[in-house]
Amino acid sequence: MAKLWGGRFSKNTNELVDAFNASISFDKRLYHEDIRGSMAHARMLAQCGIISKKDAQAIVKGLQGILKDIEAGKFDFATDLEDIHMNIEARLTERIGAAGARLHTARSRNDQVALDMHMYVKREVVEIAELLLKFEQALLTVAGAHTKTLMPGYTHLQRAQPITFCHHLLAYFNMLQRDFRRLLSAWDGADMMPLGAGAIAGTTFPIDRFQVAKELNFTVVYPNSMDAVSDRDYILDFLNFAATLMMHLSRFSEEMCLWSSTEFGFIELDDAFATGSSMMPQKKNPDIAELVRGKTGRVYGHLLAMLTTLKGLPLTYNKDLQEDKEGLFDAIDTVKFSLAVYADMLTTMTVNVDRMAAAVHQDFSNATDLADYLVRKGLPFRQAHEVVGKSVAYAIKKHKFLVDMTLAEYKKFSPLFDKDLLTALDPEHCVAARISYGGPAFAENKKQLASGKKILAAQAKSLAQLQEQI
Repeated sequence: MAKLWGGRFSKNTNELVDAFNASISFDKRLYHEDIRGSMAHARMLAQCGIISKKDAQAIVKGLQGILKDIEAGKFDFATDLEDIHMNIEARLTERIGAAGARLHTARSRNDQVALDMHMYVKREVVEIAELLLKFEQALLTVAGAHTKTLMPGYTHLQRAQPITFCHHLLAYFNMLQRDFRRLLSAWDGADMMPLGAGAIAGTTFPIDRFQVAKELNFTVVYPNSMDAVSDRDYILDFLNFAATLMMHLSRFSEEMCLWSSTEFGFIELDDAFATGSSMMPQKKNPDIAELVRGKTGRVYGHLLAMLTTLKGLPLTYNKDLQEDKEGLFDAIDTVKFSLAVYADMLTTMTVNVDRMAAAVHQDFSNATDLADYLVRKGLPFRQAHEVVGKSVAYAIKKHKFLVDMTLAEYKKFSPLFDKDLLTALDPEHCVAARISYGGPAFAENKKQLASGKKILAAQAKSLAQLQEQI
């Protein structure tokens, strides 16, 4: 088949070159954006008197038919036509004749593909925002059910201080709300209309770029034609969001793997979100959490690959920019899968409340509270720290925990210890007393949950506004 750009060439391209050059195998997912953008372009051309209204009507009707064929699985994509744009344009011209050949007036594939990608990213941002909200809601729901579920908090993976399971989950909620803000930033970068920039220097035809932007719900039109066709910052913005989100999910995955192990036993995953062993009948493996953790690396790779692709490119368009798609598409698919599966996995897991509580009653995570107790008795914190440190060393030597030591034993280390020290050592008291803003106290949990609900409501409002613009 003759190339739509083949007028200057006297020889067919090598078959390997065709295969290497083609992007239809992956950019065909842009068909909806390509057709919608072409319809808007055709209407604008007619409105500006560049093509006839009759031709524009034929183009729009022809494109609507092609859209139905693609969605019905009746469209054969041809590798020798290279990409989604030329596949659709060639089929359109076959169907409606010369009018179809007029569609490409005043545009290039450079600004056409840029338009498709901007529209595609905007649509995917909305779909991912919906999934992100669902996961955030799942976190709040589970956290709300465990406002008084005690568990150890860790530093260096060593038990540090008693907290609540609610407080731990809310930490991830806070991470995700920052991710939501980053996602909105990716939308802002994509909400710029490049069509009309041509290959590099615009066009001599009297087009109206703002008409196209209005029809396609873009807020901003690129003010510089060279920037319009070469900009991929919005893809970097999205990949940065995706990499950071996956990092957060990977951290959560690591904890899910630890918590579901026999050694911890804090949670049990629902059977629907675990797998077994082909050899060991007793196994229940957290494969989904492990997969999310593992897939994080590929999303990191896509961000680095895009940065590397762009770093040495002179303005404006270079074929290197074709590499913007596969990594982006894979990152989108990975993020959507991870968010969807995590929301359901979280809400169906079993939390072993008694096992968590037992853990904080059989460790030294209340040592800081014992030091604070001495501070309230008038001892400087550094001295209190030393006294409690020696008390801990003594308890370990005697195979005891702090709650097991007698008052007489404590008196060996400081005369300030009194009968009320048992209250200070109680893990529930330790948590309830941590009333500083953002702390794990039960009252603070309730405040944070209420704040989280307000944040979700605001995010849902932002999402609704975006949904109106795609």
